[in-house]
Amino acid sequence: MSESPVITHAAPPPPPGGWLSDLHLAASFLTRLPLPDPGAVEAGRLATAMRCFPLVGLGLGLGAGVVGTVGMWLLPPVPAALVAVLALVLATGALHEDGLADLADGLGARGGRARRLEVMRDSRSGAFGVLALIFSVGLRASALATLPGGWRMIGALAAAAALSRAMIPAAMQGLAPARADGLGAGAGTPDASTAAAAGIGLLIAVVGLGLGGALAAATAAVAASWAVAAVARRALGGYTGDVLGAIQQAAEIAILLAAAGLLS
Repeated sequence: MSESPVITHAAPPPPPGGWLSDLHLAASFLTRLPLPDPGAVEAGRLATAMRCFPLVGLGLGLGAGVVGTVGMWLLPPVPAALVAVLALVLATGALHEDGLADLADGLGARGGRARRLEVMRDSRSGAFGVLALIFSVGLRASALATLPGGWRMIGALAAAAALSRAMIPAAMQGLAPARADGLGAGAGTPDASTAAAAGIGLLIAVVGLGLGGALAAATAAVAASWAVAAVARRALGGYTGDVLGAIQQAAEIAILLAAAGLLS
């Protein structure tokens, strides 16, 4: 999950220290929305704001769900689903997709841990990264195409976008940073934000998918996140921003596939 660019605007950000400030920082980091510049972020500040990651995901999922639902009225299911995924990609600036591609290229590189981390820093995408993106977009779109438009699609996307982003602080809690610099060194340890994000993400999933659907989605998300985290621990020694992006992508795919199996 590479760091998103900071967009400077004249309007001041919310004062630090509360939920509104955390939501602003989380949205500024995770999206390309035209928000006020959060300014200099002190070390460890982002970890606290991660409790709001699922709330940002909720907004992204609702927006993409509305786009997909309108698309279902005008287009066949597959193009409409692709448009919904495109809405997510545009809103986030492909932040998480970039992390997934970089991790795939790093894991596909010959050599040891240092070589893998070096490849992951390269902004160019190789064959493994391109294939990872193809499967990410394809699996999400194919899952969405099986769902009818309206609340089922909106609820599934809201649950997937929120709960998958709740996996990010959980992964940071369970893994050590793989590098001494970068996101892992500056973001801090989420600590209490992990439980808050998990609770918010699960609540959103219950509203979007129902209790049974939320439990299935959470199980799928945890399994997918754990699998990526286990590979990262073994191959890299911990997490990087790219690993966190890949964890979000894996969890989102797993949740949408679970929703497709339950709701289609």
